[in-house]
Amino acid sequence: MSARLHALHAAGQSLWLDYIDRTMLSNGDLTRRIAEDALTGMTSNPTIFEKALAEGSAYDEQLATVEAALSDREAFFVLATTDVRNACDAFRVVYDRTEGQDGYVSLEVSPDLARDAAGTVAEARRLWQIVDRPNLMIKVPGTVEGADAIRQLIADGINVNVTLLFSVEAHARVIEAYLAGLEQRAGAGLPVDKIGSVASFFVSRVDSAIDKQLGGMGDEAMALQGKAAIANAKLAYRLFQASFAGPRWAPLAAKGARVQRPLWASTSTKNPAYRDVIYVEELIGPDTVNTLPPATLEAFRDHGEVRTSVTEQVAEAERALAALEATGVSLQTVTDTLLAEGLGSFEQSFVTLLAGLARKRAALAATA
Repeated sequence: MSARLHALHAAGQSLWLDYIDRTMLSNGDLTRRIAEDALTGMTSNPTIFEKALAEGSAYDEQLATVEAALSDREAFFVLATTDVRNACDAFRVVYDRTEGQDGYVSLEVSPDLARDAAGTVAEARRLWQIVDRPNLMIKVPGTVEGADAIRQLIADGINVNVTLLFSVEAHARVIEAYLAGLEQRAGAGLPVDKIGSVASFFVSRVDSAIDKQLGGMGDEAMALQGKAAIANAKLAYRLFQASFAGPRWAPLAAKGARVQRPLWASTSTKNPAYRDVIYVEELIGPDTVNTLPPATLEAFRDHGEVRTSVTEQVAEAERALAALEATGVSLQTVTDTLLAEGLGSFEQSFVTLLAGLARKRAALAATA
């Protein structure tokens, strides 16, 4: 049992594993982590699946049974929905124990739908029906079009993980979409007490991008290195607290609606000069989720320190971001760029994944 991981969970932060592969689903590793490590959820994305499918032969047996008439995209979702369904079943004990507050597994819509609200809704509904588990979350990018899709999916009663959020403004947009979707559903006389949602706010990539710009600007500017990402996330958490309180939220809460929890994503440390668990330690607080890659999870198990940190020094966070703007570095420009790069990266991973899948299908067909 990991005392540090359990202490983190006791501080109000859910630990979700930012990784999935078929081997860990079948060899007992995931079940052990749920029992021993306070692990309460799992996320996937095209890059994770690309790596899982490219390594080894764990998927070959099922892939050999996929109908040849199916496209490579359709074949991928046959494999992915199988993994996610099995992961949902593993986490069902958490989902039931927490009465639906936790125990979710995320599956992302195709990255090339990021600017297509109608296409996102259609694919999300299809994946929701295929997996057919109450603790599935459909991952939708936090674009303008994604926000339109989120409102409709929440109104449909589908759990949503909003991904690729880098700015507080984008976070505000998806909170609005979530609230509007709940209001639409409640207005239709449908229940809102079984819907789960998280807003995945990316952290370390912000520092990586900004630190490059600050390098060589002088001591005052360089003193801001490593400050922006955590400050940005703390302001997002403040927005979360304000949004899920007051007269708009009260009638939804009275019907049992759940808050849309902030999820800290991209929490592995990219700069070796920084503490390897800094993006976990500095963003701990109630109603938060941290999705950790395996290496970051192991590092926190070994030497992570727990305190309620996400509400500390918020005014200082504002000053740090103001000082950043004063150097000529635009946080908005950086976060817009990171969103575009994130969308492009996931789409490229998906293209690479499908190409690899095509080669593997051809090889399996040749040996059949």
